[in-house]
Amino acid sequence: MLTTLPAILNQNALKHSRQKCLIFNQKKISYRDLNNQVDKLSRGLIKLGVNKGDRIAILLKNTPEYVINYFAILKAGAIVIPLNYMLAPGELKFILGDSKTSIIITSSEFIETVRQLRLRLDHLENIVIIDGNFPDTTAFSALFEDVGPIDLVRSIESEDVACILYTSGTTGQPKGVMLTHRNLISNVTACINRIKITDRDNFLCLLPMFHSFTLTICILMPIYVGARITIIESVRPFKKVLKNIIINRVTIFIGVPPIYNILTGLKVPRILSLRIFRFLNPLRLCISGADKLPAEILNKFESKFKIPLLEGYGLTEASPAVAVTPLIGQYKPGSVGPPLVNIKIKVLDESGNELPPDQVGELLVKGPNVMKGYLNLADETSLAIKEGWLYTGDMAKVDRDGYIYLVDRKKDIIIVRGLNVYPKEIEDVLYQHPKVAEAGVIGIKDKYKGEVPKAFVVLKKREKASEQKIIHFCRQRLAPYKIPRSIEFRTTLPKTPTGKILKRELK
Repeated sequence: MLTTLPAILNQNALKHSRQKCLIFNQKKISYRDLNNQVDKLSRGLIKLGVNKGDRIAILLKNTPEYVINYFAILKAGAIVIPLNYMLAPGELKFILGDSKTSIIITSSEFIETVRQLRLRLDHLENIVIIDGNFPDTTAFSALFEDVGPIDLVRSIESEDVACILYTSGTTGQPKGVMLTHRNLISNVTACINRIKITDRDNFLCLLPMFHSFTLTICILMPIYVGARITIIESVRPFKKVLKNIIINRVTIFIGVPPIYNILTGLKVPRILSLRIFRFLNPLRLCISGADKLPAEILNKFESKFKIPLLEGYGLTEASPAVAVTPLIGQYKPGSVGPPLVNIKIKVLDESGNELPPDQVGELLVKGPNVMKGYLNLADETSLAIKEGWLYTGDMAKVDRDGYIYLVDRKKDIIIVRGLNVYPKEIEDVLYQHPKVAEAGVIGIKDKYKGEVPKAFVVLKKREKASEQKIIHFCRQRLAPYKIPRSIEFRTTLPKTPTGKILKRELK
């Protein structure tokens, strides 16, 4: 088995050379052309001074260039830092600083933000722009120029870190999850074993490419088997999504619960309910991940579209997939299925004792997909991984057949459109407001986003503030999806004897 991601692309450039790999609007890139562009860019990066182990960030929306950059960075022996383009400048600064990123590859849309960040980060040496020329930056096209016979054969091992994905921690400070080539490849092959995909499939990639779910399921998995990837920028408008599905003959649709919720509520063209639609397009499978899929949405979707909808469970620290409901075999309502091949699970009580089937406790995961650790956080890593077991922080039960049932989240994660938001991140910002004495944040259900943050605020004595002003304060310091949907003012907040806010009593 191939042990590094660049080796997989090299093989498919030979095996599936003429097969289309990336489809984006009118642009179509074959596996051979993709690999050639990756090789050229990799040489350009090496000429720019990139050494093995250097960290290179990607701040881009969904485009073929994202995939080209991802593999070129790996071929140069460097480490990819995917950046969430919805983050506030201060949040980006922390990630770039913590990872000691030396190069950031971005577009003109984010150039002003990146320029300001470079002024505050001494180690950020170069800005590469994919769409234009700007002072004090490197044009993307310049890296493709003839750079001579630079050797691309760098010693890349399966245990080398391929990418560092930042996920918010329980303390509110982002943590860099180090995933190796082995982590990612093992997870890809395990997913293929469960889902049964082939080189004839075409994946629709509309989720943000910086997300661990998207990177593994929508990019690495299809490339591993030589399949196609149809890239679109957004789920809206739905007519554009439908057009891409039909014209490009998409077979696998990847989404998050809020997207499927939107689709079940839309008045879609009557053609979708006709048998001729199956002739026009071979869409055969949908997959939901990044958050728990409510049974009501699953049932409505399958009833409306007559297409199987599989539910996956995972976390970034597990590369990210842990379980997927089986396409063939026993389906159990309410379950996310059994663990993927080569992944072990167990459930522990609060005392660390393993629980029998159908008892609720914390879910632990063990396998080749478990991260190498958190960057610069040895103590956090030792708490998260003990004797090879990853403590997920998720409360679950496992039946006698090994099927996992998620019950609740031990951590206070709020998941907005599949993106993790930790209440403490928002609370820390609220506490920065000069008029706020206390703050507590919880997630509330939302028809379209799954969940949204709601803040409960106690003002300081004799202070006054409006909901709009508090939200405006947050908007200047947080990514848009982290901003509280509403602010509820209270005179006091419920607390434990030790002074900890009782969030379960906030409604």
